[in-house]
Amino acid sequence: MSGRNNNKLPTNLPQLQNLIKRDPPSYHEEFLQQFNHYQSNIEVFKLQPDKPNKELSTLIMFMAQVAHCYPKDLEEFPQLLKTLLVSHHTLMDSDLRMTLCKALIMLRNKDLVSPSVILELFFELLRCHDKLLRTTLYTHIVTDIKNINAKHKNNKVNTTLQNFMYTMLRDNHATAAKISLDVMIELYRRNIWNDAKTVNVITTACFSKVTKILVAALKFFLGKDEGEKQDSDSESEDDGPTARDLMVRYSTGKKNTKNKKKLEKAMKVLKKHKKKKKPEVFNFSAIHLVHDPQDFAEKLLKQLETSKERFEVKIMLMDLISRLVGIHELFLFNYYPFLQRFLQPHQREVTKILLCAAQATHQLVPPEVAQSVLMTVANNFVTDRNSGEVMTVGINAIKEITARCPLAMTEDLLQDLVQYKTHKDKNVCMSARSLIQLFRTLNPQMLQKKFRGKPTEASVEARIHAYGELDAKDYIPGAEVLEVEKKEKEDAEDDDGWESASLSDDDEDGEWIDVHHSSDEEQQEMAEKIKAMPEEERVSKAVAVSGSRFLTQEDFKKIRLAQMAKEVNSAPGKSEKRTHIEIDSDEESRGELLSLRDIEHLHKKPKTDKETRLATVLAGRTDRKEFVRKKTKMNPHASSTNKEKKKNKNFMMMRYSQNIRTKNKRSFRDKQIALREALLKKRKKIIK
Repeated sequence: MSGRNNNKLPTNLPQLQNLIKRDPPSYHEEFLQQFNHYQSNIEVFKLQPDKPNKELSTLIMFMAQVAHCYPKDLEEFPQLLKTLLVSHHTLMDSDLRMTLCKALIMLRNKDLVSPSVILELFFELLRCHDKLLRTTLYTHIVTDIKNINAKHKNNKVNTTLQNFMYTMLRDNHATAAKISLDVMIELYRRNIWNDAKTVNVITTACFSKVTKILVAALKFFLGKDEGEKQDSDSESEDDGPTARDLMVRYSTGKKNTKNKKKLEKAMKVLKKHKKKKKPEVFNFSAIHLVHDPQDFAEKLLKQLETSKERFEVKIMLMDLISRLVGIHELFLFNYYPFLQRFLQPHQREVTKILLCAAQATHQLVPPEVAQSVLMTVANNFVTDRNSGEVMTVGINAIKEITARCPLAMTEDLLQDLVQYKTHKDKNVCMSARSLIQLFRTLNPQMLQKKFRGKPTEASVEARIHAYGELDAKDYIPGAEVLEVEKKEKEDAEDDDGWESASLSDDDEDGEWIDVHHSSDEEQQEMAEKIKAMPEEERVSKAVAVSGSRFLTQEDFKKIRLAQMAKEVNSAPGKSEKRTHIEIDSDEESRGELLSLRDIEHLHKKPKTDKETRLATVLAGRTDRKEFVRKKTKMNPHASSTNKEKKKNKNFMMMRYSQNIRTKNKRSFRDKQIALREALLKKRKKIIK
């Protein structure tokens, strides 16, 4: 009994820690005893820093747990931990080093250490050859910076850390530089450091001599790491139940107050979880934030010309250069001859190179430069000696190049390409038709009369501007539709008011008469009125609408629909034989960036060999159930019958057996003999 009453607090640190957190003043002496013990262990550690010390690790975690209870006594505790890590992090035991880092993280979570001090220390520790430590530090750095900027942007801390990361990217230690880059990329994805300074710091990583750092920076600008983004952000992986799931879950039970409160609480948690979700980040917004894209593209091209990296890395460099040139409309004339060297059908990843060539063209590229690329593609791809897929890819690439730089196309080349409209290969035929449809909207005069199609309002107005010509307007084209619609509504309101004021004589209850109007008829009437207007009146109405009021999204939608209707409406003075014209969907959805589908667009699947088809068939049978009736025994341990054994025997062994010749298979003569023998046998028994 006396042993139970002894004070065990000096040896039971978890119990002492719990008591200190409840009542710090009462256990101050016990704490000082452990604090003196901790100081003596620190002196022992300094004598032999390379040896493990579990007792010191336990005391350090104890001090970190109760640091907020005795801030005066442990005022120098964080600085001492930092000094130990800076001085001995390369020599000390890995477990002790991890303990020191976790203690600093705990102190940072309690706001007992400034973020700039601890984060700079952790970036220094990324040089350690300890993967678990680097992972822990990476997670804390991202989480801590996210929490710092949770309520509002802390520009002072952000500026200090960004400047420090800029030096870390140029660090000689490749692992530390790579993790620093990963931190910046992750913070940009989470919309924490999504400013231009972060992007321009990441641009310096595109010139790193370390392949991993170079590839990570290129993937960031190209937006090709969707899978990595899902792996790195655990918050977006688990979506959890939806509001409909919660409604179904709680509506199936009893309709009482308890379940209703549970539902309300779950809905609040779901709403809070949705607010915490990571905001959407556009894939290519980083390219728009580059300060000097011209200088950046020139340096990338110089690096590409002298690069000895793998071909996949060179393709990524080409892709980034082409996007910079296409988005910012840069002048990089040396880039096009470099691409032409790879524009061969046998070249590996040639479709991606064609995509780069199309992406790097824009309206400000001189026609002779773009025309040389166009002729190279036409001569190497669009020839009868190539397969249909090669010709299709070539025509699609020519279409995308001319869509961005129409002056590159000549009439002679266009007349040759449109002849493939009647090619025997369906893919080539459809690609040529899409090229014809493109020039019906760009400049129908370049096509022969039989390929121009039905004249529409858009085709009459279409023309290709000369190089350098700026088609600037001081009004919004098509805005006159808003003025016409306004007048139509005023007239309709006057008519509806007059009709609604009168009651039907046959209606005894005195209800109002609903007057319905056909929206299709109204749109057709409006289109006819706009079509009948002179050009000067259209422009004057558009100018009046554009300068008189602010336009809403609905107004812009109506203007866009009216402009699209010009693709269908016939030109003034022409007969309307058709009411529908195929509008190129690619033209409507074409953005600032292309995809491989625009180049590899095949209308007919290529033929596959027998092995590929067989592999597809076998892959589809993985989840197929067996439709065979399996006979099960009542006793699984019972032996098989003679009938079952006969199935496994060779037929030649059972060929002459009498049992195998059943009654159904006997001939008529055999049946007579058997009947006679049976009757004779029966007769003998009767006589006896």
